[in-house]
Amino acid sequence: MEQRSNYRWEHGPRIVAIGGGHGLSTLLRGLKYHTKNLTAIVTVADDGGGSGMLRSDLGMPPPGDIRHCMEALANAEPVMQELLSYRFPVGSGRLTGQVFGNLLLAALNGISGTFEEAVAQMSQVLAISGRVLPVTSADVKLEATFENGTAVVGEAKIADFKKAQDCRIRKVRLLPGKPAATAEALEAIREANLILLGPGSLYTSVIPNLLVDGVVEAICQSDATKVYISNIMTQDGETEGMTLSDHVSALLEHAAPGLIDLCLANSAPVDPELIVRYKAEDAEPILVDRKRIEALGVEVVERPMISTAARYARHSPERLGEVGMELYEERAQTKIF
Repeated sequence: MEQRSNYRWEHGPRIVAIGGGHGLSTLLRGLKYHTKNLTAIVTVADDGGGSGMLRSDLGMPPPGDIRHCMEALANAEPVMQELLSYRFPVGSGRLTGQVFGNLLLAALNGISGTFEEAVAQMSQVLAISGRVLPVTSADVKLEATFENGTAVVGEAKIADFKKAQDCRIRKVRLLPGKPAATAEALEAIREANLILLGPGSLYTSVIPNLLVDGVVEAICQSDATKVYISNIMTQDGETEGMTLSDHVSALLEHAAPGLIDLCLANSAPVDPELIVRYKAEDAEPILVDRKRIEALGVEVVERPMISTAARYARHSPERLGEVGMELYEERAQTKIF
């Protein structure tokens, strides 16, 4: 995609995107061509895979989600991009499964005063468009409580535990509770013209950011247009059987009324072959039950956003970026910045 005129890019709206995982990085890949003033605020509750090992061994925040976002915003040479995402193969000893980009961030963390400084230094090395900020610098774990009263601690354990319990997640919380948000994250939210939550795993990527002290208050007090971007499919081990109004209700219950102005959902049909494949994993297209969402005080906007190139039912980065800017331009006139 060609970048818009340099003037419009330099003076584009201040956009804050909140979440984690692949969903947030997909959004950033689309938005970075439209504005220089882009900030990603990223959860640090991940404790699985290579990130979990580094967190356990080095006592640092998990680097994986943050590294994904920096890769999405990087303006590095192709070989550097390939190097960042290189995963050590089976047979590499303790490095098996580790991603080089995570190790680079871990090394920078070792020579920096704080994890935020390490993220800032890696951002400079990669010449990223915009900023990537951890939502908190605290060492936090995610606990999920289920409708049957059981609970499990650890983001990586939630999906399997949910399947074993065969009931919905009732709530999640951070341990320790109410950790302090990074000052830069709160400042970015306060100065934003457009705040986007998601797409991404509802309980393990999006909501954990809202459990950090000050984040919900900053969002609710903002005059920015506030949008929740829905996933296209339900997620096995997390949101099976949930409609879009269920997703919105969960967001509001973990945060506060007024958190979002509208909910953005995909309107393009999902390939029938993909639906069959996802059904085998107990996942399906999310039902957009508009009246129930509007009853929660949230407007619904549907736009075609599914990627036609992916082998999975995922958003197109280009369409996400375009639709995000369209919503800003349509709504900016009704907001006071």
